[in-house]
Amino acid sequence: MSPVVATYPPLGQVTTLQDPAIAFHAVLEVPSNLVGAPWQLALWHSDGSGGEWTETQLLPSPPDVRPTDLHEVDDAKARLYFTGSVTAHSSLTFTVKYRRETDASGWMWARSEQGSEDGLVLVDQKPTREDDAEDLPDLIQDLNPALKWKSEMSQSPGTRLWSIDVGVDEATGDESAFADVPLGIPWGEYLRWFALVRPWAPWLAPRQGKSSFELDKDALLCSFLSPQGKHLVFLGTSDVDNVSTLFRSGDSGRLVVSIRNDKDEPASGIVLVAVGDNIENTIAAVMYQARSLAPDAYDASRSHPFAEKQIPYSLEPSDDPNEDPSKDPKAGWYETWPDGLGYCTWNSLGQDLTDEKILKALDTLAENKISITNLIIDDNWQDIDYRGEGQWQHGWNNFQAEPKKFPRGLKPVIQDIRAKHKNIQRIYIWHALLGYWAGLAPSGPLAKKYKTIQVTRTDREPSQLPIDGQMTVVAPEDAPRFYDDFYRFLSYCGITGVKTDGQYMLDTLSSRSVRRTVIPATLDAWTLASLVHMAGNAISCMSLAPPIIFRSLLPAHARRPPLICRNSDDYYPPDPTSHPWHVWANAHTALLTRHLHVLPDWDMFQTGHAEYGAFHAAARCVSGGPVYITDVPGEHNLELIKQITGVTTYGNTVVFRPSAVGRALEVYTAYAGPETGVLLKVGAFHGPAARGTGIVGVFNVAGRPLVELVPLSKFPGVEAGGDAQYIVRSHVTGWVTPVMAPGAAASVVTVSLGVRGYDVLCAYPLSVLEPEGGEAARRVYVAPLGLVGKMTGCAAVLRTAVTVRENGRVVVETALKALGVLGIYISTLPELSVQDDFMVMILGQPVPAHTVSVNAQDAHVLDVDIETAWKEMGLHPGWSNEVRPTVYFPLVKK
Repeated sequence: MSPVVATYPPLGQVTTLQDPAIAFHAVLEVPSNLVGAPWQLALWHSDGSGGEWTETQLLPSPPDVRPTDLHEVDDAKARLYFTGSVTAHSSLTFTVKYRRETDASGWMWARSEQGSEDGLVLVDQKPTREDDAEDLPDLIQDLNPALKWKSEMSQSPGTRLWSIDVGVDEATGDESAFADVPLGIPWGEYLRWFALVRPWAPWLAPRQGKSSFELDKDALLCSFLSPQGKHLVFLGTSDVDNVSTLFRSGDSGRLVVSIRNDKDEPASGIVLVAVGDNIENTIAAVMYQARSLAPDAYDASRSHPFAEKQIPYSLEPSDDPNEDPSKDPKAGWYETWPDGLGYCTWNSLGQDLTDEKILKALDTLAENKISITNLIIDDNWQDIDYRGEGQWQHGWNNFQAEPKKFPRGLKPVIQDIRAKHKNIQRIYIWHALLGYWAGLAPSGPLAKKYKTIQVTRTDREPSQLPIDGQMTVVAPEDAPRFYDDFYRFLSYCGITGVKTDGQYMLDTLSSRSVRRTVIPATLDAWTLASLVHMAGNAISCMSLAPPIIFRSLLPAHARRPPLICRNSDDYYPPDPTSHPWHVWANAHTALLTRHLHVLPDWDMFQTGHAEYGAFHAAARCVSGGPVYITDVPGEHNLELIKQITGVTTYGNTVVFRPSAVGRALEVYTAYAGPETGVLLKVGAFHGPAARGTGIVGVFNVAGRPLVELVPLSKFPGVEAGGDAQYIVRSHVTGWVTPVMAPGAAASVVTVSLGVRGYDVLCAYPLSVLEPEGGEAARRVYVAPLGLVGKMTGCAAVLRTAVTVRENGRVVVETALKALGVLGIYISTLPELSVQDDFMVMILGQPVPAHTVSVNAQDAHVLDVDIETAWKEMGLHPGWSNEVRPTVYFPLVKK
């Protein structure tokens, strides 16, 4: 086994710091039989001025600054830690070399031994301010003088903002006018770039690179990293006055604006540009400004004939005391449909869907004691004409279900489901936005009932076009009546939500006059009907096309709930290469979709997948979006399902969604498939801003085991200069770090994952309790961890309070969303007796003694088995759907 080295700041990546004194940590993993031999490790580095490379020896780490291992080390390996510091006033390029002192063969280099590229540290000592002297021509070399630009007021901290008008000529005939307009070279010279491109009309996907800016597809958003560690972000807006704006790469690293004009006269596309020190804030700056420009399908729909209908949705709490307490925020936590475990029929039951298959699958779930809350009936329930050679050429006949596969119709099937499976609260059903994949059947009942038009589509794949490229779709003026009738029928059948697919097809329409009318009319009618009949319970799918993003997904309204929006291309169980890319693409696309009025949906997955079931489960948990499985009936991983779900006091099965959605934390690192040597890190956050839990999901997307050092400052919500203190816990091992402070030398963890490995790490803020006398050595640190054993069990916590009473007793009060095992970190727990020093109560009653114990993985964690206690005590929820255990113990051991 060859030695493996990892560092922080990391090799192969760019790290931006504010302090020119750079503290380096390194871990060297060596064969255990060689651990006794003296090892040397040196940093080889060069400053940003292009000076000579110099060497700095890294010394063995003292115990008080050594990173904490969160995963076990293979018996055949041992880890050695080194530390040191280097001062760099602008930037530092570095690599690492290592050797045994007795090895006469010389040094081994990280680049040659393990393919690790040089690391780069940028020192940003000049924060971006509104009154900075630099203007847009100072940030963009060779800014096209023909463009009109102006400064805008940024709503995001630490950023500055501009808008650029890019002109385009009028169109001729019924074809759109297109123009490619050079914009300039961001920074003149940049170190890294990131883009979200359109690999295909429905989706966005990440691209990354170094100094050579080359796009294989048009991009919606681009970001460029300067040698000073600042970010320059460009966003193209679409559906603003019938003009779409995207980006392409030009010569010499130039950014080119690609414009599409659907108007009858010359027009302008709008490019938004922001500069900032933090890429997330800089992306937020352009997204907030875009929201002010975007048309609003909700507002526009109010002029439709059915706008006077009452929309049954409100963000305000209900005042009706007779409502189900689980749905009344005043009586507990407000449970929405994404909080429940879902089941989708697509991969599980295949494309030959029948009512019998659905009912049998649900029976099998029940037999396996899998209690789902949401059911999604996916494609192939509709009555279609089967014209042509496949689904892309089939048209929709009628609202009623396919008569041969659903001979009783849709409503009796839904009634049977609800009668037999009381746990299923919500039933969603699939349909394409324009009817079916080829629209309406030209001579079917729907085409005769509603006014239709013939439209022509273009597509990258000719096999995915309708017959002769022609589709029959509902005419714009009849779209409100069509969707109102359809969703009224679904509601009558007992359907409570829709998954509306194929929305991108609106952006593949060829005629500009058709685009101007069909796109807004269809989206507005769909929006209104989903609000009126489904209370806004809709999954927007294959809809990451720019005109749809800016009209349907971006605007926010208090009377319009966030849509669930599919965030990436499909989950493909049989394709082993698709799984790591699926998670990678979702995490990076979420950098944009987290700013839309949507909840990003990372798609269904199979718990029984032998290689990637748990990998996907962890990704869905940290995503913050809905979690739904598509297991083949009988092929389930029941232990995995327990890790992603819990049962409420009312018996509902729920998942634990962080309050801030997950997104990639290292945006300039390129995906290299099995060859990459970098862990994907997905950051999320749960709880109040000052006292919430930072979450980092780590995923090995490489084809070999990986070791990395992750600092506490990497966790969302942890402020580098803050005075809060934390512990970090691993879900996979259950190991907990010592107390850490942001910026402290030892506030680093070691993460080691095998092939297809994953983990969910949580950084919990600590309550610091001081006994009388105030001696720092006698401080007691406490943190409720949520439901241990759940991947994102911290998100089960609604509220916590840690107080000390006058009698010296510590009181830990926690409100939880569901039952399970509550973990509480107590730094002095090894000094206490569970039997003699603790009292735990629920609803004023003491829990059985055997339900309270010390955690098997860490002696500082108290486990309270709330679920067992609840059942054995025969407790009932009463007026609240929360469970509120209270734990008492002495601040000082008597």
